[in-house]
Amino acid sequence: MAGRIMPTKMGPSERRHGERKTSVPPNVQFQIDDIDEEWTYSMPFDFVHSRMMNSSVKDWRVYLKKCLQSLAPGGYVEVQEIDLNAKSDDETLREDSNLSRWLKLLSEATVHLDRPYQDIRQIKYIMAEVGFKDVTVDYFKWPTNPWPKDTKHKTLGQWHNANVGSALEALTLAPFTRALGWKAEEVRAFVAQVRKDLNDRRIHAYWPIVSVYGQKPA
Repeated sequence: MAGRIMPTKMGPSERRHGERKTSVPPNVQFQIDDIDEEWTYSMPFDFVHSRMMNSSVKDWRVYLKKCLQSLAPGGYVEVQEIDLNAKSDDETLREDSNLSRWLKLLSEATVHLDRPYQDIRQIKYIMAEVGFKDVTVDYFKWPTNPWPKDTKHKTLGQWHNANVGSALEALTLAPFTRALGWKAEEVRAFVAQVRKDLNDRRIHAYWPIVSVYGQKPA
């Protein structure tokens, strides 16, 4: 029997004019919900997948406890998250770069908005604390652009650069204007400088990624 899939969106979205309508499998049901409110699903899940929710979750202990409570005994949760702080192993990402400054200011803004970025290294411990067993962590590096020499990470860098580049202004505009008092035109000018660093292949930076999964005791 086919399983039931229930993706949860954090806000409404509308199909844009001219956008092709795609078919949705009969066992998929989309819901718009607030994850910080009480979860009211009518039946438990076998698997909960959480991806890129950092700074959207107010309290990770509460959030992961809800995941645990929503699972059937023996069910799994998987959390995939990005570390806000990009790194470089050869120090080509300088602390005074626009990219580093952007990350620092973004972190500061999310604290003011009461949605601070969670240290992804702590997620596995939080999962264990709330009751998950056999918590396992896999680590990955996503390059900022195609600077790596090997084909796999070069391609990954191309994808990640396109993804971050397309979202750069959207990620920045609200936090900077609402929490830091910047004007919209100031944000856009700064984002243009950040984008230069993002695209600079001389900067061998990457974002650490974790995939953390655990099981609800039977």
